[in-house]
Amino acid sequence: MADPKGFLNHGREVAKSRPVDVRLKDWNEVYVPGSLLPIISKQASRCMDCGIPFCHNGCPLGNLIPEWNDFAYREDWSAASERLHATNNFPEFTGRLCPAPCESACVLGINQPPVTIKNVEVSIIDKAWDSGDVEPQAPERLSGKTVAVIGSGPAGLAAAQQLTRAGHTVAVYERADRVGGLLRYGIPEFKMEKRHINRRIEQMRAEGTRFRTGIEIGRDLRATDLKKRYDAIVIAAGATTARDLPVPGRELKGIHQAMEYLPLANKVQEGDFVAPPITAEGKHVIVIGGGDTGADCVGTAHRQGAASVTQLEIMPRPGEDRAPHQPWPTFPMLYKVTSAHEEGGERVYSVSTTHFEGDEDGNVQWLHLSEVEFIDGKLTPKPGTERKIPAQLVTLAMGFTGTDRENGLVEQFGLELDERGNIARDADFQTNVPGVFVAGDAGRGQSLIVWAIAEGRSAARGCDRFLTGASQLPAPIRPTDRSLMV
Repeated sequence: MADPKGFLNHGREVAKSRPVDVRLKDWNEVYVPGSLLPIISKQASRCMDCGIPFCHNGCPLGNLIPEWNDFAYREDWSAASERLHATNNFPEFTGRLCPAPCESACVLGINQPPVTIKNVEVSIIDKAWDSGDVEPQAPERLSGKTVAVIGSGPAGLAAAQQLTRAGHTVAVYERADRVGGLLRYGIPEFKMEKRHINRRIEQMRAEGTRFRTGIEIGRDLRATDLKKRYDAIVIAAGATTARDLPVPGRELKGIHQAMEYLPLANKVQEGDFVAPPITAEGKHVIVIGGGDTGADCVGTAHRQGAASVTQLEIMPRPGEDRAPHQPWPTFPMLYKVTSAHEEGGERVYSVSTTHFEGDEDGNVQWLHLSEVEFIDGKLTPKPGTERKIPAQLVTLAMGFTGTDRENGLVEQFGLELDERGNIARDADFQTNVPGVFVAGDAGRGQSLIVWAIAEGRSAARGCDRFLTGASQLPAPIRPTDRSLMV
C-alpha cells in the first residue's frame, strides 16, 4: 500500500486553477499546467488501501484505485498507467470530466477530505502520454468478423477499441464532421482541450479502427443496409433528444438548446468559424438548467464577453453537507462551484420560467419567472413572486429525454424500447434484434461519461461473445447495475 501514515501526514490538495482574469482571455484548460506533479505523490499516499475499498463500487468502471495510487505514490508511472488502463480506455477523459463518484465513496471521506482520486488519475495518464507509455495495441490476428459502431462518443469509442483489440474489423460511423460525439462538440475547450481526443483517435487508427464521419445512420445510410454489411452492430448514438420548455414566447429568436449553442463555440476553436453564429457577446444571458451542461454554457458565455450571465434552477439549492438520506458512501447532491461559476454570474434556485417577452422584431428581451416551492410533493408557483429579468440570449440546458427518434434508426432496425424510452437490451447488452447491441446513453438514458465507457466495454464483450462464442474481454457490468451513487 501507499504510505500507511499518508492520510495523517498530508492534507488534501487539488489542482490549481489559473487566475480568472487570465483564463477568460483564452479557451485553454483552466488548470495550471504541471501543477499536480509536485504534489501528486503525497496525495496518492493518502490512500489507505482499505480492506474493502468502497471507491471500487463508487466507480462504474471498477477502477483499481488503491493499486494505481500505490504506484503513483512510488512514482512508478509506467506501472500506474498499466493498472489504470486495465479498466479504463480513456482516463484522460474521465480524469477531466467525471464528477468523481469514487471520491464520494472513499473510506477516508467518512471523517476527512477524501483522496484526490481524480487528480491522481489525470496525472498518471498525462505522465504516460509524455513518457511514451501509451502505444497502439494492434491485435495479433484478425477474426474475419466485421462490426459497425454507431456513434463516436465515449461509449462508442470504448466499444470500438475493445472490439478492434479483440481482432475484429471495426468501423465507427459518426454523423458529425469530426470524431468525438459530445466529447468533441458538447464539452467546451476550457474543460478538455480536444488534443486529448485527437491523439486517442490516432492511437485507435493505428490499431486498425476505421472512422467514417458525416454519415447519419437512418438518414444517409439505412440501418437495414448497414446490418447487411456487418456481422454485428453496436449502437452508441447517445441520448440527444433535448428536453424543451413549452411556455409562451419559446418561438422568439435568441432562445436555443444548449447543444445548438455549445458546438458552435467549439467549431470556432476548430477553425470552422472566425466568430460563432450564436454568441453571448454584449448580451444578457440566461442559462436554464443547473447541471454540468448549464455550467458549460455559463463558462462559454463568459469567454464570449456576455454583459451578464444568470443561471436558473427549478430545484432548491443543495446543501454543502451530506443530507441524512444520502449517507456515505452514496453520491450526495451537494452545492458545487465549478470553474465556470468561479468566473462570475448569478445562480438563482427554486424558480420556474413562466414565459418569454420579445421586441417588435421577434427577438427575446425578457424572461418572466416565478419562485416555486414543494406542496404535496409537487413544485408549485408561489403567488406574488413573479418578476422579469433581461434576456437577450437564452440557452436551455435541462437534460435529455432519450435517443434520436427522428432519423429512423430505431424504426429501421425494429428495436424495442424500455419503459423510459431507451433502447431495450439484455444482460449482454444485445437488443431484441440478434447481433445488434446498445451501449451508453442510448440504452441507459442520460448519464455520466464513466458509465458510457463502462457500458461500451461491456457491450463490446457481449458483441465479441456473439461473434466468437466466447470472449477474452473483461467481464461486463450488467445493464441493471447501479453504482453506489448514480
